[in-house]
Order: sequence, then C-alpha cells, then structure tokens
Amino acid sequence: MYDECLLKPNLVETKMAATLSLPIIDLSSPHRLSTANSIRQACVEYGFFYLVNHGVDTEFMRKVLNHSAKLFSLPLQHKMDLARKDYRGYTPLYAEALHPSVSKGDPKESFYIGSVEDTSVAFLNQWPSEELLPNWRPTMESLFWKLVEAGKELLSLVALSLNLDESYFEKIGALNKPSSFLRLLHYPGELVSNEEIYGASPHSDYGMITLLMTDGVPGLQICKEKFKQPQVWEDVTHVDGALIVNIGDMMERWTNCLYRSTLHRVMPTGKERYSVAFFFDPASDCVVECFESCCSESSPPRFPPIRSGDYLNERFRLTYGSERELKCSIQLKN
Repeated sequence: MYDECLLKPNLVETKMAATLSLPIIDLSSPHRLSTANSIRQACVEYGFFYLVNHGVDTEFMRKVLNHSAKLFSLPLQHKMDLARKDYRGYTPLYAEALHPSVSKGDPKESFYIGSVEDTSVAFLNQWPSEELLPNWRPTMESLFWKLVEAGKELLSLVALSLNLDESYFEKIGALNKPSSFLRLLHYPGELVSNEEIYGASPHSDYGMITLLMTDGVPGLQICKEKFKQPQVWEDVTHVDGALIVNIGDMMERWTNCLYRSTLHRVMPTGKERYSVAFFFDPASDCVVECFESCCSESSPPRFPPIRSGDYLNERFRLTYGSERELKCSIQLKN
C-alpha cells in the first residue's frame, strides 16, 4: 500500500547529531507569495520549519503546558479512568510503538483530544472533571480553536507554494470538518530500562501537517535523508514562541514526494519533557490524489487516489492495533 517515498527507512545510524537551523515562516507577513515560496523551499529541503505570529501567544502556550503537566502528574488510576478509546484519552507508558523495529513501546505517555468543532464526533472526547483539574477543558478547547485557525491560514500558503489557488483545500472539501487531533505528550526523563534509547522512536507523521509546541527541553531530532546510510540526525532547537511545523506522509503522497515527510525522533536527555502536537488532517471523505502541479508525463503520479479516512485508519491500525489489544497491553503492564 505504501511504496517508494513511504517505504520503511533503515534505522542504522553511525553519526552523531548536529544542530539544525530551520527556516522561520511568519504567518502574519503581508508578502504572501514570498512567504509561500519560503514554505516551498522549507518543505522541499527539510519538511520542517518554524512558524511565528501564528495566533497562540507565548503566555498561553506556557499555560497549556502547565495544564498538561498537571494532567500527567495525576495518580495512574485517575489517568486510566480516561484510558484511550476511539483514539481519544490517555495512553500510558509503552503503549505506542512508532516503528516496527522497536521491540516495545516508547517510554512516554500521551493524551488525545479529537475535534471540538465537529459536533458529530466532539462528544467522543474524554475530559478530566472540573473538580479534578479546574479550567483544564476550556484551556484545551481554546488551544484547539486557535490551532485550527492557524492551520487553515497555513494551508492557504501551502496551496500557493504548490502553484494552486490559495483556497484549494477548501474547494476540495479538505477543510469541511477536518480530522484534527491534539496530542499532549510527557516524557518522564529518567530511563526505566537500560534498553531504552528513544523517548519517541524514529517515525514520520501520517497525515497532512503537524504543528508542535515544545517546552524548551531538547530531544527532538530529524533525519532529512531517511533512505541514505549512514543516517545523519540533526537537533531541532527550541525557538521561544514559535511552533514547529512538519509535513506528514499524506502531504508527501499528495505532492508526489516533492515535499518531504521527514523522519524524526525524540532522544532522552535525562530531563522531563512536555510537548503538544496538533495533527491537522483533511476531512475523512476527502480524496487524496496527486496535485496537478506535482505531476506530468515525465513524472506521473506515484500513488493511486485514496480517501483520507481510509489512509489514516490503516496507518493507525498498524501503530496501535485494536482497542482490545491496547487494553490487554495496559493490563499486562500494570
């Protein structure tokens, strides 16, 4: 199902990480064509870039990370009362394996929040009680709305960067009830096992675009050439107030591999680390097929059309298995 640019990369590594300087994209710039050209260059060369003036102020970002820390500091049973179902809720340590070469899940815990704007699925979200975590739900809902708006504005520039009309994603129905998920992440910092070498094992994101908020603790690394050996890993440094944006496999597929879905990982540093990822994906019935501007007679489409929901469901299935498998894994590890 996934060939050519979506093949599984070899994880052999012999070189140490260097520090990377990613492009900085200003979402509020009035020079839209110039900004779009900068996005194109960033997506072709790195698949990653920083986003500033995105509508989420620094103080609010700190508030979100503080609320996230309060959730993860709860006793395990309180968190397990919100255990993930329908891809929403709490996922404990070692429950997720991001790459098949990793023998067990990653030493991180997470909490998923699905769409709050689509009333047909918003009720599926799980929320800690107001008594347990005051003002927690409205804070996360506010963040969700802010990132949806930032994502839509960014996609209009992505469309321009691909020589498409800036309302292209709206016209094809991608933004009609988009499939969006907020994922709170906590890396405890201390190693529980001598075998653990990753906080998050090497992977590429599945969907369209990801917007990432970090707390300043290092650990995120990317490998631009995922099929070359030896692999070269580079550190992505924290830029205060900026979101880190990366292209996912679906966008790579959409662009006929013009834009990179870059391999990345989180390495443990001995420090506790928090981050928040926002996965902004198209509506489930949106058909993903090669953009006209990304194919030609000499460069035909590499992938057949597929509905976004079908594509993502298969990728999730390979990562998480069935809900029953998750429940069994939780029971075995507690």
